[in-house]
Formats: sequence, C-alpha cells, structure tokens
Amino acid sequence: MQEHTIGNTVTRLSQASGRRLHITIVSETFPPEINGVANTLRYLCLGLRRRGHRVTIIRPRQRHESTGEVSEAGECLFSQEHLVTGLPLPGYGELRFGITRPGYLASLWKRRRPDAIYVATQGPLGVAAVSAARRAGIPVSSGFHTNFHAYSRYYGAGFLEKLLCAYGRWFHNRTALTLVPTRKIARTTADMGIHSTSLWSRGVDCSRFTPHKRDQTLRQQWGLQPNDRAVLYVGRLAPEKNLGMAVACFERLRGLHPNARLILVGDGPMRKRLAERHPDYVFAGTRRGEDLARHYASGDIFLFPSKTDTFGNVVTEAMASGLAVVAFDDAAASEHIRHEDNGMKARLPDDEGFVDHALRLADQPTLMNRIRTQARLDALELDWAAQVDQFEYLILNHPQRNHSNAVQQQGISLL
Repeated sequence: MQEHTIGNTVTRLSQASGRRLHITIVSETFPPEINGVANTLRYLCLGLRRRGHRVTIIRPRQRHESTGEVSEAGECLFSQEHLVTGLPLPGYGELRFGITRPGYLASLWKRRRPDAIYVATQGPLGVAAVSAARRAGIPVSSGFHTNFHAYSRYYGAGFLEKLLCAYGRWFHNRTALTLVPTRKIARTTADMGIHSTSLWSRGVDCSRFTPHKRDQTLRQQWGLQPNDRAVLYVGRLAPEKNLGMAVACFERLRGLHPNARLILVGDGPMRKRLAERHPDYVFAGTRRGEDLARHYASGDIFLFPSKTDTFGNVVTEAMASGLAVVAFDDAAASEHIRHEDNGMKARLPDDEGFVDHALRLADQPTLMNRIRTQARLDALELDWAAQVDQFEYLILNHPQRNHSNAVQQQGISLL
C-alpha cells in the first residue's frame, strides 16, 4: 500500500492555495438513498462544496425521478448532477446500477473538463467512467466501499467470489489510486492484487449524533422501563449483515434480562421473515436525520454483527450517540474500538465471544456506562472536515496524476 498522510502543513497548503477545483464523483448510489456509500458521499460533497469546489455528480436515475437529464444544486451537495439510465440491482431492489456509454461521458468532460474524477462504485457506470477518463487523460481515482465479492456467498452465489475478486482487481488497477477506509481493507486489497491504495477513513457528525437526543418517551413506546436495556441494530436487514448473530445474541441476553428489547432500525429483504418469527421485536423501519439520531441516542447496547462491511458508519454513529458497541474486530471497530475501554470487540471467528461481550455489558451497568462515556469522547475526535481535507489531497496529489497529464499531452490512448 502506498500510504499518504496529511497533517496541518498539508491542510494549510490546500486552504492557502485558494484554487477552486472541478471534481466529478461517479456513483451508483447517492443521497437520499440510505447506505454507507451514500452517507459517506453526502459528507464528502458537503465538505468539498464548503471549500468552494465545483462538484458534479453522475449517477443512475431512480424510479421516482423524472426523465430530465440534468439537475442543479440540490441541498448544497453538488453544483450539477447528470442522471443516466438506471436498472434494478439484483438482491437490492431499492438500488440501481447505471448504464451509459463512455462516449457520452467523454462528451460531457470535453465541454467542461474536471480536474479530477472519483469513481465510488465499480458497476457498469463506474467502468464507463474509468474508460472515458483514461481516454481523456483526466486523473481518475476509485473507492473500495463495498465487499461485493464477499457478499456473493450470502446470496447463494459463492461460486462467483473468485470471479468477482478478479473483476475488482481489474477495475481498481485501471485507476491511478484506490481509496480504502481501513488498514485491514488495505491488506485485503493487496491480497486481491490491487496495487496502488491509500487510506481514507470516515468521520462522524457529532452534532447530529449525540447522547443529548435520548428520548424517554420513545423508550416507553418500545416497552422499556428506565433501567431496562434497549439493544439496538441499525442497518440493512439483509443476509450479508449476519443478522442471525444479532438475533442469537439478543435471545441469550433476554434469557437473563427478560425486559430487554431488540430494536431494529432499517429495512431490507429479511424484515418480513424476522417480523414473522419475532413479532415482539421492535421494527422501526427506515429512519433519517434527527429521527435517526433520536433512535440511536435512546438505545443502550449497539450490536454490529457484520463480518463483510468495509467500514460501517453505524459504528461511529453509535459511538457518537453514547452507545456501548459490540462488534467483531473488523472494519470501523478494528480502527476505533479499544476493547473494554470504548467498546467491546471479538475476534472474527469468535461468535461466542461476541455474545459474551454483550452479556457482560447487560450484567455490569458500571462497565457499560463507562464505555458509553468514553465512546462519545473518542467520537468527538473523528472530524469529517479532516477526512475531506485528506480526500482532496490524495486525489489531487497522487504521483500518477502527473503521469495522466503527460499521457494526455502526448495524445496516447491508455485503453
């Protein structure tokens, strides 16, 4: 991994330059959709716009949207938006992948050339964008946001894992730089054969996600008394999230604490089956904004059973909300949780350890409260502004950027 660091000096240089750049972000998913990629892009775009940069978004048209091709600045997330044809993503009916020709993108970029292009997803739209950028000699970077090759085994398509891994290697090695969210993912991508990577982590909005939004009325609606435990899960209700582990863990916990409740915030293909089997669970559905923050803050213990997430923004959101997180030593937990200090984490193969950690928190309120306090304090250090600074520096100062410009000047095709 070629690891770039950013400090106060780099930040001052970036801000002092005062240069307003045109950055194009290509993604199959974008707000108001709810998932980790869309959430990350929301804060990234807000940060870039606040720095005065021009941000153009290229994404698939969603089912509810009109046939118009271009939208102008919505919610201050972008300067301009181009929508391409969208088709349903198998297994993720609410999401779509984009279809367009590289020539269409090339014509856009000929009229208004970006300084840099960031491709956040590796679907057909991403492939077209990388091809068009390489032809034009525009610096193009990519993000490793989703473990699609690992997801295949949860959808009865494990035989495709090696093929998807090879595809990911081909896709990312066609970009100058791949941004990865954790050191562990950096090792994973190296094992896949992806060559040039740099660490770009995530921040958390501690003004939105805060313990101050705890709502006793909401807890009463969940059927809880003041000293009862609210065990929270936030995320997609889908097989790759390892929800069976969360259910097994909660049932063990409830055996010792009968008044505990499991609250699941989110939606997905497993919701119907879970609701049929566990009608006593609280299915809060999809929540956004302040309502989501209120749900976080009203919990006590947060279960993050996933073993496939590349990061898991919900972990840091739970920490910022003052929850005691139980997770496996992976993704955001591997970076930000110190066992028995600001959270609890188990080794990836240790399902029993995961359950034991949750039971300890439920049994020992002093430990739980100490961890919750420390989690909030540590989350306050995870600033989105610093992550946006780092993103800006990485995509604009990677060594291969100069190579791309030199190739363009020589008129050589990189395809």
